[in-house]
Amino acid sequence: MGKRFSFALGATDGQARTGVISTPRGDIRTPAFMPVGTAATVKAMLPESVAATGADILLGNTYHLMLRPTAERIDRLGGLHHFMNWDKPILTDSGGFQVMSLGALRKLDKDGVTFKSHIDGSRHRLTPERSMEIQRLLGSDIVMCFDECPALPADRDRIAASMRLSMDWAARSRAAFGDRPGHALFGIQQGGLDPELRAESAAALRAIGFEGYAIGGLAVGEGQEAMFDVLDFAPGQLPEDKPRYLMGVGKPDDIVGAVKRGVDMMDCVLPSRSGRTGQGWTRRGQVNLRNARHADDPRPLDEACGCPACTGYSRAYLHHVIRSQEMIGGMLLTWHNLHYFQQIMAEMRAAIAEGTFATWESGFHALRAAGDIEPV
Repeated sequence: MGKRFSFALGATDGQARTGVISTPRGDIRTPAFMPVGTAATVKAMLPESVAATGADILLGNTYHLMLRPTAERIDRLGGLHHFMNWDKPILTDSGGFQVMSLGALRKLDKDGVTFKSHIDGSRHRLTPERSMEIQRLLGSDIVMCFDECPALPADRDRIAASMRLSMDWAARSRAAFGDRPGHALFGIQQGGLDPELRAESAAALRAIGFEGYAIGGLAVGEGQEAMFDVLDFAPGQLPEDKPRYLMGVGKPDDIVGAVKRGVDMMDCVLPSRSGRTGQGWTRRGQVNLRNARHADDPRPLDEACGCPACTGYSRAYLHHVIRSQEMIGGMLLTWHNLHYFQQIMAEMRAAIAEGTFATWESGFHALRAAGDIEPV
């Protein structure tokens, strides 16, 4: 693969921006939403169905894949793209977040983390070097630095120590990543809600040098207002000519608010997880298809949506298969949710290019505030 990784900035409208991330496996239109394929699958979806929703890239999970089926096995079987039948770009996280959130009996030291598997209790060691090795074996196009993310709220000293440890690990990740043309390494800014700590982190990352920069340590319980407060300054602390990735976000209004503040990439399990529990995300907000009000409703979930769930099935049918715990219920709603999230991204890209983002945003919020259509 001769093509290198690059980012070209397109139009801007306020802080919102469009662009294209070019990789050997294809282009990623930004702002981009990345569906989460935790264990080498976006749950309830075929890879070609994920692509049909408009996704240019998806996310794989280092922690889960290193435990099962193991990175070494995936490498022997031809790499993650071949293994899961997805030929577009893949971003892999570093494993750090899951070690913190799932790793019972974990032990953190300056060198890395020792933890027990949530699957079988086996002991594992994850360091910046091992995280880079695992992600190389997986063959992902965008690799994330290994970092430590404290849950909020936490006191300033704890957040500062954690951020500085993450910056040491970022330098070690960069060294271990080596020279891999066509692949990119992203650094992760930490620092909680503190502008000074965020600035210190951004300066450390810039000094190391990365192909892209993530804003980490948000969407961990601080609430939307606090997150937006950070996003009012954090993206501007990162290089303007590189992609900015907000990790683990989010709900549609979180995504719109992040793009408004200069974010280029996001990921979240929400559209797929919600779909499996009977929740549909629509232009009019969230709809719970389990509710009895839908039992006799012949109308589609969203009459303006072109996804298979909305073009082929009624609310009554979706209600029936969700309540009956039929597999197709989760499949159709996941497809709808992912389609809707990609539709939001496409509409925002168009609005930014046309210089009408503020108008689009007010329409987006107005329709959501109006709520779901009246019952039959």
